[in-house]
Amino acid sequence: MSDPMSPEAAQALVPALRATIREAATLALPFYQAGRQTGARVWSKSGGSPVTEADVAVDTFLKVRLSALLPRAAWLSEETSDDALRLKADLVWIVDPIDGTRAFMSGHPDWSIAVALLAAGQPVLGFVHAPVTDTFYEAAAGAGATRNGQPIGVSEQGAIEGARVTGPKPMLDRLARGATHDGVRPDFVTIERIPSLALRVVRVAEGSVDVGLVSPNARDWDLAGADLILREAGGSVCDLQGRPTTYNRPDPVHGELAAVSHGLRDAVVAAMGTR
Repeated sequence: MSDPMSPEAAQALVPALRATIREAATLALPFYQAGRQTGARVWSKSGGSPVTEADVAVDTFLKVRLSALLPRAAWLSEETSDDALRLKADLVWIVDPIDGTRAFMSGHPDWSIAVALLAAGQPVLGFVHAPVTDTFYEAAAGAGATRNGQPIGVSEQGAIEGARVTGPKPMLDRLARGATHDGVRPDFVTIERIPSLALRVVRVAEGSVDVGLVSPNARDWDLAGADLILREAGGSVCDLQGRPTTYNRPDPVHGELAAVSHGLRDAVVAAMGTR
């Protein structure tokens, strides 16, 4: 292995990475039709999940451009065959060319392009770009998180009561049951489920959502970039025992998770542990 990347070297990549992701969005946007079905060709992958020609075009473009930007980095993405070489690499690009493909296909605005760079197994750069609203979330390890260049941080909400929560209904129901005391269920605000997991996480980072719940089978590419943004904003993506998420394992699939501020983590973990 070569020397791990310094924070300064990672931050030096930010302008080129931002420009590359913005250019990638121009490949997807012509296929997006607000409120209507996409005109893109659609296939079903093994397992039944859809992929469009826009996913493939963005993935191909980013693999070429990011590999040129950092040639020694390995690659893990939703639309590229996995290569075990990444497990021995000190630097790994983790990419979801379109996070929220079904939203993209149906004309819903909440889809994103998500990119992370891992160094020694930890995300050191994280980008989540929502092309429809031209919203850019980014973070470099140790340098804070921003939305469109402005610093962001998690909310100061310290209790499940009154919290703004989003995620799958079975997990929302579990949170309510687990936070019930003396027969009184907590009165939290349910926010419509955000189809892009990356956007679900960064909205916790920006403080517009307090708790983002994630059902099993999320992948590294859904989470790694957004997780760094949330870490830099005062929270994390953790499992339901409160442990931080780890990336670039042999199987990049995760169990149930919660995106939450440090101030709410213990309360959410305690409530979600109640069946």
